[in-house]
Amino acid sequence: MERKQQLKEAFFTQDEETVLKKMGTTQKGLTSNEAEKRIIEYGLNELDQGKNKSIIVKFLEQFKDFMILVLLAAVLISAIFGNITDAIIILVVVVLNAVLGVYQEAKAEEAIDALKKMSSPEARVKRDGNVISLKSDQLVPGDILLLEAGDVVAADLRLFESASLKIEESALTGESEAVEKDVTVIENEKVGIGERLNMAFMNSNVTYGRGEGVVVGTGMNTEVGKIAVMLTTSEETMTPLQENLNRLGKYLTVAILIIAVVMFGVGMYNGREWLDMLLTSISLAVAAIPEGLPAIVTIILALGTQKMAKRKALIRNLPAVETLGSTDIICTDKTGTLTMNKMTIEKVYFNGVIQDAREDIDLGTQVVRVMTYSNDTQVANDGTLIGDPTETAMVQYAIDKGMNVQEELSKEPRMAEVPFDSDRKLMSTIHQLPDGKFFISAKGAPDELLKRCTQIDNKGKIAPLDEKTNQTILDTNHDLATQALRVLAMAYKIVDQMPKDITTQGVEQNLVFAGMTGMIDPERAEAKDAVRVAKQAGIRSVMITGDHRDTAEAIARRLGILAENQQGGVLTGAELNQIDDNDFASRVKDYSVYARVSPEHKVRIVKAWQKAGKIVAMTGDGVNDAPALKTADIGIGMGITGTEVSKGASDMVLADDNFSTIVISVEEGRKVFSNIQKAIQFLLSANLGEVLTLFIATLLGWSILAPVHILWINLVTDTFPAIALGLEPAEADAMKKPPRGRKATFFSNGVLPSLIYQGIFEGIITLFVYWWATNNPVHTNDVELIHADALTMVFATLGLLQLFHAFNVKSIKKSLFIVGFFKNKAFNLAILLSAALLSVVILIPGLNDAFSVSPLNVEQWLLVFGAAISIIPLVEIVKFFMRKFSNDE
Repeated sequence: MERKQQLKEAFFTQDEETVLKKMGTTQKGLTSNEAEKRIIEYGLNELDQGKNKSIIVKFLEQFKDFMILVLLAAVLISAIFGNITDAIIILVVVVLNAVLGVYQEAKAEEAIDALKKMSSPEARVKRDGNVISLKSDQLVPGDILLLEAGDVVAADLRLFESASLKIEESALTGESEAVEKDVTVIENEKVGIGERLNMAFMNSNVTYGRGEGVVVGTGMNTEVGKIAVMLTTSEETMTPLQENLNRLGKYLTVAILIIAVVMFGVGMYNGREWLDMLLTSISLAVAAIPEGLPAIVTIILALGTQKMAKRKALIRNLPAVETLGSTDIICTDKTGTLTMNKMTIEKVYFNGVIQDAREDIDLGTQVVRVMTYSNDTQVANDGTLIGDPTETAMVQYAIDKGMNVQEELSKEPRMAEVPFDSDRKLMSTIHQLPDGKFFISAKGAPDELLKRCTQIDNKGKIAPLDEKTNQTILDTNHDLATQALRVLAMAYKIVDQMPKDITTQGVEQNLVFAGMTGMIDPERAEAKDAVRVAKQAGIRSVMITGDHRDTAEAIARRLGILAENQQGGVLTGAELNQIDDNDFASRVKDYSVYARVSPEHKVRIVKAWQKAGKIVAMTGDGVNDAPALKTADIGIGMGITGTEVSKGASDMVLADDNFSTIVISVEEGRKVFSNIQKAIQFLLSANLGEVLTLFIATLLGWSILAPVHILWINLVTDTFPAIALGLEPAEADAMKKPPRGRKATFFSNGVLPSLIYQGIFEGIITLFVYWWATNNPVHTNDVELIHADALTMVFATLGLLQLFHAFNVKSIKKSLFIVGFFKNKAFNLAILLSAALLSVVILIPGLNDAFSVSPLNVEQWLLVFGAAISIIPLVEIVKFFMRKFSNDE
């Protein structure tokens, strides 16, 4: 049935009474009957998963590529004219390619599904006037939802009660710092999600305090749902690999048609039968089409995905493997990708000096005592810290230094507190000491706390806080803040009696300043090196975050995304709004850091780089990253911290959330493309050799090879070595070269001239062997035997020639003697297997009759072998001059 539309209004601009009235509810919540009715009307509170494609649909989609369509046409033509064997062989190759594609897609989906968290979070709601717990998917608009620290917000709420409520919304806004909520009506309808303080959003996390609100949006009507809708309208981009294969298919088709027509015309001009010439032209077309290329490319990509999976990079679609290798720009989210998504103390100021958090500290120092006492962090049974990220960072620091926080608090238990509020920016707790006195612990904003301090603790000695010392502390606070550190101050005092007035006036006066802490969501340890390696490989890293400008800039400088002394290079979302798309496309290269941005901004940035002709990868883990992940040439999601929406929009998922895995993947992608190039060079040079052999032989009136010979050579001596070339290791300088870019093709980097001259060599050598065989026959008096021997020698020469030539394409320009003959075990086995399969059809009686070939004597085999192996020294000579004239070592 069609669902009832939910209200779509700016509820944050409306007061509590208005919102409750519009949602048809009260502060006591809905009745069970009304909730059941609304479930039917609005549906479950969950995001649409979309329809899964059936196996049949996935299989049929494998036949969309242009090259596959060309091969299917060849199958049809071969079948029409009676070449059933040819048709069957080509069809088997095409179907094998499709099966491999479906298998890999299914395997990737299984890997992604394994990462999903299957549990549905619980939600506490008011029903029939009582507070009950139910599955979050049962929530409906109008429910009254209760929140407390540790909860995942299960729907979009308009809050009407907040007790020190803080919610971490990084999955939606990109900011790692929790937002303090306020129920006050907001007048401006155009404020961003991060400024809607009286709202709580689905999939965000409550880190502190408690709250209550009315559900105003569920499922696809939430802010998360709106982003999911954006994904369905995002344009799918064709990967460079798909563009290259399509382009290659078109080139080959045009070339094949021209050659076949010319050959048919020449034959008719020479007086040959039209049907005979048509079949000969089809033979040439079969020789020109690399039947195994789609399957070989698929297999090479699949092998690449297996290697990457072992390194924690899960590929969701095959072309993504190669796309990484061509990446020019990595647009990366900051929180959780470049950083730990975990606030961490970095500096501690006490006794008049700034100390690095890695240094040892005396646990008796009052600054450590205060940071753990004025703190609402809860320690779970498994040791996990639950609470506001800022406060958990303090407790974690103390634990790391060897303090048993729970034991210390049990000795000096909390008796009372003055909760934090945004006006005074402080929090205080009162603890009873074993001697009967009371310890007052206070933490908060340095400027506010200093106003309440009259003394300072310096190495355990209490001294008056004079104006000069006060200014020194404020200057230190400023210095730490300019490093994008969040600074909090600590103070305390010991009193004889429990204060009667538990307010800021009765507790937070005449305090002793203990020190300050500076904290930040730190960069991942491996991220800086990953950025450096990417830069070395000619890849530009661009940070895109919803965080504050100063924080983003500081992290970018620490990572090397911005140079130490670089001026500019940072743009905020508000500034980006003032730039139109055309102007931005011309200026996008000026910026490496974007701060305070929305999902729409991220898509604009990715598209601007794409408009500049760059291949863009986008990393991210939040829901807010998903549209850009889908728009980018390759989206890279995070498997652990990533939301299901972001993983679903990605081409690749990092199972370990490790940024350095991207660099490994880039190298693997470059290796995959290089190996595909080698396979294409090998296949097309071999096919060119076959075409030249057939074309020139036809001009000379020689009947030299039948379609079955060509197909057997293409299937046996082409396919296995070409696949094994996909296992060649990456060349040593793979990550020291610039990205090849979108305009690069499979023929770039010297591949085209190489395959042309190598194909010519193969054709000349093969024709020479036929000429020699017919002019130096073993059976001098039998024309049919002379022709059979010559045909067999050509068949054997062409097959072995291609096997020896496979060694040449291990590198386009480097000498085979440098690259090495036998380093790739799979390649060596493939060569032996292919040679065996080629030989059996000549040597085994019955098979040789089926293939119209005959056994050869020793002298003939020596000529065949010598002619075939000559391709190696010939190519080595050309490579030598290529290196010399291109200044390659």
